[in-house]
Amino acid sequence: MVKFSKELEAQLIPEWKEAFVNYWQLKKQIKRIKMSKTPNQNHHNTDGNSIFGSICFIVKKISLNLSHHSDHDNTNIIKVRKKTIQDSGEEIYQTELVQLFSEEDEVRVFFLKLDEELNKVNQFYMKQESEFLERGETLNKQLQILLDLKKIINDRERKNYPTTKTNNAETFPRSPTRDSNYSESLGDSDDMNSEISHTDEVIASLEKNGVNFVNSATRTKTKKGKPKMAMRIDTPATNATRAITAITSMLWEDLVNNPSGDFIHKKKIQCAEKMIRSAFVELYRGLGLLKTYSTLNMVAFSKILKKFDKVSCQKASSNYLQEVKRSHFVSSDKVVRLMDEVEFIFTRHFANNDRKRAMKFLRPKQNKDSHMVTFLVGLSTGCFVSLFCVYAILAHLCSIFSPNYESAYMENVYPVFSVFALLSLHMFMYGCNLYAWKRTRINYNFIFEFSPKTSLKHIDAFLICTTLMTTVVGAMVVHLLLRAAGFPPSQIDALPGILLMIFITLLFWPLDVFYRPTRYCFIRVIRNIICSPFYKVLLVDFFMADQLTSQIPLLRHLETTGCNLSSKVFKTHHPETCHSGRLYLEFTYLISFLPYFWRVMQCARRWYDDHDVNHLANLGKYVSAIVAAGARVTYNRQKDHLWFAIVLITSVVATIYQLYWDFIKDWGFLNPNSRNPWLRDDLVLKRKSIYYMSIGLNIVLRVTWVETVMPFKVGPVESRMLEFLLAALEVIRRGHWNFYRLENEHLNNVGHYRAVKTVPLPFRETDSDY
Repeated sequence: MVKFSKELEAQLIPEWKEAFVNYWQLKKQIKRIKMSKTPNQNHHNTDGNSIFGSICFIVKKISLNLSHHSDHDNTNIIKVRKKTIQDSGEEIYQTELVQLFSEEDEVRVFFLKLDEELNKVNQFYMKQESEFLERGETLNKQLQILLDLKKIINDRERKNYPTTKTNNAETFPRSPTRDSNYSESLGDSDDMNSEISHTDEVIASLEKNGVNFVNSATRTKTKKGKPKMAMRIDTPATNATRAITAITSMLWEDLVNNPSGDFIHKKKIQCAEKMIRSAFVELYRGLGLLKTYSTLNMVAFSKILKKFDKVSCQKASSNYLQEVKRSHFVSSDKVVRLMDEVEFIFTRHFANNDRKRAMKFLRPKQNKDSHMVTFLVGLSTGCFVSLFCVYAILAHLCSIFSPNYESAYMENVYPVFSVFALLSLHMFMYGCNLYAWKRTRINYNFIFEFSPKTSLKHIDAFLICTTLMTTVVGAMVVHLLLRAAGFPPSQIDALPGILLMIFITLLFWPLDVFYRPTRYCFIRVIRNIICSPFYKVLLVDFFMADQLTSQIPLLRHLETTGCNLSSKVFKTHHPETCHSGRLYLEFTYLISFLPYFWRVMQCARRWYDDHDVNHLANLGKYVSAIVAAGARVTYNRQKDHLWFAIVLITSVVATIYQLYWDFIKDWGFLNPNSRNPWLRDDLVLKRKSIYYMSIGLNIVLRVTWVETVMPFKVGPVESRMLEFLLAALEVIRRGHWNFYRLENEHLNNVGHYRAVKTVPLPFRETDSDY
């Protein structure tokens, strides 16, 4: 049977861990009570537990017999009082010991801590409940405005006026005025009267739900002489909530400011509806978490009080539990009622009254781990190992790495297989990250804003990695067999390129096979990275961009492969230019700068959005990396003392900058005032030595660039192998960095109790005095 402490640890909400009852501290206090028993109870016994149990049994038996002959019950053991603080209005619980205990001091401390935990849980629940209730009230107002806008469109469509479509927007003709003398030959003044009449209809419809337009009769004229409505809206504030005071500018421009054009974009309405639907889903999820919070804490109080009764040989639990059940976090039914209301609203407005469909959104079921996936991972791993051994034997027998063959093989075949190998290693490290995050209960799905239903699990990442490498090594074996069979290199060297094209096609394949949600999410994130200044930067965007900065060798090999394929297929240039010459040098610079450039653009956009100077400091880190990378590329082409000094200075500066940002900003370490020396106050892993070893490992892997400037004399094959080894070490360092980066982000969410994401709403929300 699993102990409740382990069950609580497994079920509690990680972001709210500090707000849960400290069950483990209370257990320690009960142990102190047990140890503080009088010497007569703990002395002269070889089996202390059995004697102690006998004493408790006798005391309980006597108290049970007395309860049949006396009206005096156990309520006299303790007395729980509820007081209200005048300044804040908060209700707190205080327990007084009425009956004298032999270990009175320890019991008093226990109930003091128990009161603190009860007050903490109660106040946290009340705060979260009020926030969710306020959010629900706001969403109801947002929904009512959305329904009004949709009703206006539907009313127009029911009038059977012809519509024309231009650029995905429906252009509705102006509705006629209520004047019986209306005709098609109306002049400008009649057109204006028609527009004003239609605007009044719009305002009247929106005012039904409490959206009151200030100076609604006052209109100004645009440059074209058409009326323009003021954008100020006044809504009465109720229940101390912020009133929705204006509609988004796009919808307002379409619906009110331009009544003559009547450009009502249904796509915008659908976008607003999707945002409100997502907000309701997150609200429901938050309410479910709060309900779980209440249940787990109630069970925790019950369990700990039973332990106290067992140790103290008293029945104090019933009296205290009555107060716990009367406390707000147990007795309040507002959360349950709001959940029912959200279910009703969601079923009615977003699921066409189909409750089963609505529950798929509100309570999505996570896909269970399949044993078939585990079997396929093992099968693919075995095939990979076997094929790699076959490849090593064939490569030795064919003397593929001898001076006569290495040039063509290393220039045409090695870059493609290197791309697949580095990609597979990165996927393997990501799978290790997913496994470690899951074991340490780091909520990576919430941090990355992934759907738990379709997000990639660690076993899936391992399957992708092993399947990819099995296919690639199999292709390498086939390539060597064809070479040994006498096929000309000009024909068989295209095999790696064909394999690359197959995988790129699979990446964009529209059918729902081979993790389509993950593939499309990856494509969307890459698009956001490439267009960094034009998209709001999310955590998953700059997290993936950081991964790309560690895959510069992969990008270089990808560029070389593309250059070789284009030279053979399109005959645009000579293949030798892909490995030397001015064009090759320019592309080398470009690939070396591009990932860092994207991160610079992301930092600039984040600074523009947040106005946080830290983003500019982070931008400086990537600028220093660009300078260092450019200096190293130039030094590889022009080796002299001047460029050696430039490389040394720029690389040292960039490395120190990067290490500072890794340890202090990304990981949150090197805090001299931390209770964990030179780490941070809160740690996920129990062993501190792991963190210190990780700091040392990150320093070592950050300075691997030293090899590129050392005067080692090795052959072309050894040089390629050394290059691949350094690239692999950088991928390993990035995977190692990923865990601590997300751990720090998770602890920041825990510190701010962020367990539910806040979905932006389509209609602007300001104070009532807007």
